[in-house]
Amino acid sequence: MAEPTIPDPLPTPSADPVDARALDEVVAFTSELIRIDTTNRGGGDCKERPAAEYCAQRLTDAGLDPVLLERTPGRANLVVRVPGTDPSADALLVHGHLDVVPAEPGDWSVHPFSGEVRDGVVWGRGAVDMKNMDAMVLAVVRAWARHGVRPRRDIVLAYTADEEDSAIDGSRFLAGEHAHLFEGCTEGISESGAYTLHANGMSLYPIGAGERGTAWLRLTANGRAGHGSKVNRANAVTRIAAAVHRIGEHRWPVRLSPTVRAALTELAALHGLDADLDDPAFDVDALLERLGPAARIVENTVRNSANPTMLDAGYKVNVIPGHARAHVDGRMVPGAEEEFAATMDELTGPDVDWDYYHREIPLQAPVDTPTFARLRAAVERFDPDARTVPFCMGGGTDAKAFSRLGITGYGYTPLKLPPGFDYNALFHGVDERVPVDALHFGVRVLDHFLRSA
Repeated sequence: MAEPTIPDPLPTPSADPVDARALDEVVAFTSELIRIDTTNRGGGDCKERPAAEYCAQRLTDAGLDPVLLERTPGRANLVVRVPGTDPSADALLVHGHLDVVPAEPGDWSVHPFSGEVRDGVVWGRGAVDMKNMDAMVLAVVRAWARHGVRPRRDIVLAYTADEEDSAIDGSRFLAGEHAHLFEGCTEGISESGAYTLHANGMSLYPIGAGERGTAWLRLTANGRAGHGSKVNRANAVTRIAAAVHRIGEHRWPVRLSPTVRAALTELAALHGLDADLDDPAFDVDALLERLGPAARIVENTVRNSANPTMLDAGYKVNVIPGHARAHVDGRMVPGAEEEFAATMDELTGPDVDWDYYHREIPLQAPVDTPTFARLRAAVERFDPDARTVPFCMGGGTDAKAFSRLGITGYGYTPLKLPPGFDYNALFHGVDERVPVDALHFGVRVLDHFLRSA
């Protein structure tokens, strides 16, 4: 595909506000935010307000006027607008969530909420998902205030609650009840992109330009309750187990979205491989195998997926229950939502009902725009060896909710990572951590992009 062109001249910030204090602050803010336990266990069991207040104080110290908004007491969101120098320009949304998934301290090398800084690494739950980005944005905006720097466009910052569950207390609440705060925003950046993936001697930086849709499912099997010693052909446990097995073993067909097509095309070119995606004989799995480690950028997004994650049945070993339940984490590529639902009808069969526990739309973002070109350029400015490529995220972010306001979302949390650092494995994983140098890189890249966008 043709490389997107950057308007000439590309606005280049003249001053560099990223000083030693900004670099120190991003490390301190990441560590301190980690120490604020904002574990989201689902079902409303989370309190983000202390973290929102922490961010609000630091933004207030920078001369801004953030507002805290709650749908549910304790589930605080923060929104603030940083005025730009060009009032005619569209505004840019920068958003990050404050909640984190649970962590079991006994599984970790350090306590997950210690925020320990050791050997040049910040440890703890949220270090990559996504208190690192929250801290980087704070450090950038405070550096602007110290040096009297302003971006060209208005920058709207949103720190959200509840991203790790349904977002009903977070981005969905903000987009639905406080849309006026995002007036003028046409594009946004957030998590899960512009980090280093070392593959085949190259430093690849995938930049998010799409997301699969979310389809969290509840499965219910009804049967005939009875004694565990008797034959029972209407056993709810058997029925739910059979449905879960079929779902887990199903091989979904290939469905290539525009973003994934762009990613495959660029990755193939970087590896010197021929890839005619329009050839009826094109075999995406064969191409992925030839891409080696680089295949990780796209392999989860060439198809729909559905993974059984929870089972609930019975209350005593010698009693056959009348009901059994399961939960499935489904993800839908853009354009394949109807196929997903039809396939679930088929896989669950006549004895199991299913519905959506939580559903969100898939997203697409163009990769041939000036903004995407500038996202690439900012990374490549600070890592000349970078090879930036678009990609579709396998999971979902708050960009889904903000898309309902007409905001096109990109995944952009820039981090320069050393070889062997498995960034993706740390999302929701054990011993989550981020190198200090990566945070410093991120501050520099974000500052440059946000002031030149």
